[in-house]
Amino acid sequence: MLNEHDQVVLTADLLEHSLVAGDAGTIVYIHQGGEAYVIEFFTLDGDTAAIATALPEQLRATTSRDILHARTVSAAT
Repeated sequence: MLNEHDQVVLTADLLEHSLVAGDAGTIVYIHQGGEAYVIEFFTLDGDTAAIATALPEQLRATTSRDILHARTVSAAT
């Protein structure tokens, strides 16, 4: 079970939010016992890049073997 403030990684693209598998974010809200998760994605400067809802099968918890990968995204609207 994932919890609020857990770091997670997308396992599927969320193209409506310009997010791709491998993007990492932080859970900020859990819908009905884990049916879906609201995740905030940040730039390396700490600005919000996107806030998106994902289903459990679209994400996984981070591990100690994960590394960061940088890519440029559009500013949040």
